[in-house]
Amino acid sequence: MIKDILKQTDEKMHKATEVVRQELVKIRTGKATTALLDGVKVDYYGTQTPLNQVANVSVSDVHTIALQPWDKGMIHPIEKAIQAANLGFNPVSDGTMIRVPIPPLNEERRKELVKLVKKFAEDGKIAVRNIRRDAIEQLKKSEKAEHFSEDERKRGETEVQKMTDKFIKDIDNLVVMKEKEIMEV
Repeated sequence: MIKDILKQTDEKMHKATEVVRQELVKIRTGKATTALLDGVKVDYYGTQTPLNQVANVSVSDVHTIALQPWDKGMIHPIEKAIQAANLGFNPVSDGTMIRVPIPPLNEERRKELVKLVKKFAEDGKIAVRNIRRDAIEQLKKSEKAEHFSEDERKRGETEVQKMTDKFIKDIDNLVVMKEKEIMEV
């Protein structure tokens, strides 16, 4: 029973850390990356479709994302979808391909992005701590229901705390890397 609780706790904490990682990938750093357009949906014949399912998305250089639509009729809807996503990008089309220049970030915007990174990280840490609290409650309930010893419960709590520390450290490392990426000029 303790092993099941620990396994579930580890999986939940891993998912919480992954959510933070996914959110940080979406934050613009002044460098082109295809992940910047991951949330964009295009009206593909009446259906909201992810951008990467209607075009080949690639990075042509450090400051430009290139989109090659599979259907030439999708160029205008893709441009409109990128503009509607309010990402601060202005796509440029040459009739067959769309280029999305990534403008450099100014100092003020960089500081705002660092604050946003820290907010996502704090949300992730709160989620991890909530998972720890739930796991410890589960261990206490199981101790009574399953009749295992207090020592076993305490060992389980120690394991949960080790997991918590590990995942919080992972989130802190993600923040340090993202901050460095944002503040690089």
